[in-house]
Amino acid sequence: QVQVAESGGGLVQTGGSLSLSCEASERVLSIKSMGWYRQAPGKQREVVAQIERGATHYADSVKGRATITRDNSKNAVYLQMSSLLSEDTAVYYCKIVVWTTSGGTIDYWGQGTQVSVSS
Repeated sequence: QVQVAESGGGLVQTGGSLSLSCEASERVLSIKSMGWYRQAPGKQREVVAQIERGATHYADSVKGRATITRDNSKNAVYLQMSSLLSEDTAVYYCKIVVWTTSGGTIDYWGQGTQVSVSS
């Protein structure tokens, strides 16, 4: 069982920046994609950014403000965001999608890290 752990959340002022980190607990040989999601109170979980084979995808709400990177040697993925808005307040989750030997995929989620943006 792969454990996924996020870190780096906290309280940030409007206009500030944050850096989130996520790392799998063990060496995972075949990662399909890695990504960051968030869930604000009363809202559904939504994708923030994803990275797959070097290609990145960002939600429209964070385009130009977010950068997702990964370190394959550490099975780690990072999210940097700037110009934070109150709307960015949410619990941020990391997801790692792994290929199985049968060609399917398994999603591994972290427990989430709270990001609160205040003025």
